[in-house]
Amino acid sequence: MANNTGAHTEDMMDFEHGDFAADEEEDLATGCSDIADAGFDSVIGYIEEIVMEDDFQRLQNSFLEKYYMEFEDTEENKFCYTDIHREYVQLVEKFLEDEIVKRIPEFSMEDFTQTLVQRKDELDGEIFDLLLTFSDFLAFKEMVLDYRADKEGRTVDLSDGIKVTPVHNDVPMDGAGLCLGGHAFGDP
Repeated sequence: MANNTGAHTEDMMDFEHGDFAADEEEDLATGCSDIADAGFDSVIGYIEEIVMEDDFQRLQNSFLEKYYMEFEDTEENKFCYTDIHREYVQLVEKFLEDEIVKRIPEFSMEDFTQTLVQRKDELDGEIFDLLLTFSDFLAFKEMVLDYRADKEGRTVDLSDGIKVTPVHNDVPMDGAGLCLGGHAFGDP
């Protein structure tokens, strides 16, 4: 790496020899952490895009359609579940890796999976639930059983029980006389 300025060379030398102030060490640690977090967040963003695409949806639904009848909602697990889970992991990981490498050529699914497992307690959301199905057999089994329950019409639709009512009976539903943030709407 060529250095154009003496100051840059001096900074590099200080870094290489560890001769930098404590707050510079903290900035360096924070910077590395921020870069790692940004890279991880970037991969998660790409995965969110990929799993919403039709190709991924077809792949996953085809797999679930093929195997959902094999799974039963019992404590006991059949031996075939392990083989089905392994096939799922290989299929979906390969698909995701191929798609992410198109966006980030240096991407490594192995490294990403290790980071994901390390961070699993701090992550939340549907995308992380999907990613946990790679390393957590019970999460995978739950996904398949949810698919089966949906196919068999055993899911609960709570939207039928939702009813919108005004907080105050004196506020008309047409918005007349409504005031938000000091601005009146409609005729008073």
